[in-house]
Amino acid sequence: MYTQDGKLYIAHSDQPLCMIGKMANRHGLIAGATGTGKTVSLQVIAESFSQAGVPCFMADMKGDLSGVSQPGKLTPFIEKRIAEFGMQTPAFSGCPTRFFDVFGKQGHPLRTTISEMGPTLLSRILDLNETQTGIMNIIFKIADERQLLLIDMKDLRLMLDFVGKNAKMFTTEFGNISPQSIGAIQRALLGLENQGGDEFFGEPAFNINDLLQQENGRGVVNVLAADELMQNPRLYSTFLLWLLSELYTQLPEVGDQPLPKLVFFFDEAHTLFKDTPKAFVDKVEQVVRLIRSKGVGVYFITQIPADIPDSVLGQLGNRVQHALRAFTPKDQKAVRATADAFRANPKFDTEEAILQLATGEALVSFLDEKGAPNMVEKAKILFPLSQIGAITPDQRSQIIRSSRLYGTYDTRIDRRSAYEVLQDQEAEEKKKAEEEKAKAEEQKEQEKEEKASRKGSSGPKSTFEKIIGAAATSFSRQIASSIARSILGSIIRKK
Repeated sequence: MYTQDGKLYIAHSDQPLCMIGKMANRHGLIAGATGTGKTVSLQVIAESFSQAGVPCFMADMKGDLSGVSQPGKLTPFIEKRIAEFGMQTPAFSGCPTRFFDVFGKQGHPLRTTISEMGPTLLSRILDLNETQTGIMNIIFKIADERQLLLIDMKDLRLMLDFVGKNAKMFTTEFGNISPQSIGAIQRALLGLENQGGDEFFGEPAFNINDLLQQENGRGVVNVLAADELMQNPRLYSTFLLWLLSELYTQLPEVGDQPLPKLVFFFDEAHTLFKDTPKAFVDKVEQVVRLIRSKGVGVYFITQIPADIPDSVLGQLGNRVQHALRAFTPKDQKAVRATADAFRANPKFDTEEAILQLATGEALVSFLDEKGAPNMVEKAKILFPLSQIGAITPDQRSQIIRSSRLYGTYDTRIDRRSAYEVLQDQEAEEKKKAEEEKAKAEEQKEQEKEEKASRKGSSGPKSTFEKIIGAAATSFSRQIASSIARSILGSIIRKK
């Protein structure tokens, strides 16, 4: 066991070096050049937490970390380490493990909804500019006011289409909504969908509490298959930040406990901060600073500490620094800055030691009982008790099928949301328009018939009508002449 009395044994120098459990939520850093042993250090630390009953979450870039699920075995390298540390041959064992995959191929599907992701993080994934981000906020606001659920990408696409077609309706309240910006967001969504993003958004949405599980008193190690996810680093980094944000939002305040509730390992941490707006970096800093009060420890894994902004780096109290290479003046500057971040040890030159560390060796500094950094020590990292390297696809499948979560997230659900509501509205409006058009055409036809009827009553007369009319006219004239003669004759006689 690497865990005892609330202490997690990670490395060995002149004496065992341990991380104090109640300081583990003060976050940490594992750094070093490629091939210097960062992955093994991560595995040892995760194992120690698991043994202590603390669940972990980690991203697996190459499949190497899947071996944490299987017992390790004795090798010549481990035999050498046992002799160096004065240890007895340990009982090798794997950790209770669950596999997840955003795309649902190498683990349980891991989804969230568009609404839960929110406009800020979604704009980050889509690489939207300030104007387009503003319109994304408007889209979410309108959807909220109209009680339209934004669950998956088709909901958001149709919502964008609706707002674009009815932009004048919202101009007074929200300002100009240009078709160009709507089109740019639609194109960005199409790009994300082509990268598999449509698999990530949907239901059933992942329940954060499923990360906080134990089996037989040991913390479950939750492994995210990230080889495909890393092909889109922006989606990867934003997804992990969303996960941290959800943990912060949903978990209660617990303060410093004997051990964390969860330890979160953020591999390839430089992707989170590369080409990132300051507002986004501020968001990361805020989440990292505040989430420790929820009992969550965050450990960044990267090549050089300079990959991480100082505002975040200053919060990482527990550090394991593997070797760095200095081929350029820029590299030398980075090594110097890394060395200066440690509390110096008079036994050796820290900067020189960083350049001379062998694979599996590291400079180690953990926080003491009062939260202050211990003096840096040059040490050898302990070996994992679980398997080093990837497991087979059959082993992975067996673990997935035997998981308590098997079947919980595997079947996608598509309930009524913005897409269906807007489609029904559009169909209703179309039907209404067709009815009004039919009514207008019917009224026009009636008017045409009435006009034709009036025109028919005053049209050309037949020959019979003409003879009768002429006869009537002649008869009328004869009567009029007779009356006139009678009246005139009477007047003459009187005279």
